[in-house]
Amino acid sequence: MNEKNITNTPDEEESLIVKFGKPYKFEGKEYKEVDLSGLENLSAADMIAADKYLTKSGSFSITPEMTMEYSCFIAAQCSNQPIEFFTGLPSREAIKVKNKVTGFFYGED
Repeated sequence: MNEKNITNTPDEEESLIVKFGKPYKFEGKEYKEVDLSGLENLSAADMIAADKYLTKSGSFSITPEMTMEYSCFIAAQCSNQPIEFFTGLPSREAIKVKNKVTGFFYGED
């Protein structure tokens, strides 16, 4: 049996760029995607800041990292966008961002 040696190229690796189904307008500019590669540089302090943000907003969850609000905060921390960019996303695009953030946290090494 012939086995091929399969290696992942950078294009095949999991991307941390979220592509939008339709262009998203925010503050007069149009976006087709958002880069969340800053997730790679997050620290525990950033996650603690997200927890504090949720507490101040009155939100509570047993698994805060699974909430939309937490994901929006983290996405804002790791991109060049304010949290309002993420909270204003259409629902379908917001779910893509949330899934990318939570998938990053719970993905395998």
